[in-house]
Amino acid sequence: MSPAKQGVQSARKQTARKKAAKRRLRLRQTRSFVGYRRDQRATLRGLGLRRMGAVADLEDTPAVRGMIRKVSHLLSVEELD
Repeated sequence: MSPAKQGVQSARKQTARKKAAKRRLRLRQTRSFVGYRRDQRATLRGLGLRRMGAVADLEDTPAVRGMIRKVSHLLSVEELD
C-alpha cells in the first residue's frame, strides 16, 4: 500500500474516533412555552421538544449550544458520558 493511501486511511480513522468521542447532551423541557415568543417555540421544536417533560438526546455541537442558550430558561441540560 502506498504511503499516501496509508495517510488517508489513518486520517479517516482519526476522524471516526473524533466522531465517536463527541459528547452528547440530554435536554429536558421543564417549563411550558406558552406566553413566549414564536421564535422560542420554533427553537424548542428544532431541538426535538414538543411538550413539558419531553426529553431529547442530542450531539454537543455549537449550533445546538446556541439553541440551548436561546431557550435556557425553559430547559434543563445534562451532559451524558
